[in-house]
Amino acid sequence: MNSKRNLLRLAGSALLAPVAAQAAAPSLRRRSSMADYFPNVTLETHDGRKVKFYDDLIRDKLVAFNMMYSICEGICPKNTANLRQVHEELGSRVGRDIFLYSITLRPEFDNAAALRDYIRHYNIKPGWTFLTGRRQDVERVRVALGFVGDDPKTDADITQHTGMLRIGNDRLDRWTMTPALGSHRQIKRTILELT
Repeated sequence: MNSKRNLLRLAGSALLAPVAAQAAAPSLRRRSSMADYFPNVTLETHDGRKVKFYDDLIRDKLVAFNMMYSICEGICPKNTANLRQVHEELGSRVGRDIFLYSITLRPEFDNAAALRDYIRHYNIKPGWTFLTGRRQDVERVRVALGFVGDDPKTDADITQHTGMLRIGNDRLDRWTMTPALGSHRQIKRTILELT
């Protein structure tokens, strides 16, 4: 009787071993459907770190992206001020379990130093990451995030760029968009609804 019980335990352990191994090994975890959708191009953070767009910035994270550029006099300052309020309300969660990213539309001018100046000018606290990169990589990211207009001529004019915020939870495969000039409380609520 004892040997039957031991044999059943051994068989049960053998059947469950692959499941336990998959849960324990991050490389065997299911891939988000967005892993193949987003370009995994290299971008540079405002502090000079090289990062892969999907692997380092999105994979398994709750994220919010907007587009901007350092000398924008249109909607960028208002968007930045609004997102700064969202950042303050989310507090220490930003950079830990909620990730805010702003990507420049002028990567040929907005290098890491220019982005740091922008951060200082707007008194942005740590946890919010600003990004630049090669023009073609930033363009691929912009299009993949859905920051495109219907009219190609208007879309090519960065002074006419969209004032939207792309929010996503890669782990849950849930994505949405909201106006960056919307109520900061509504933006915060939208972000938290994806947790």
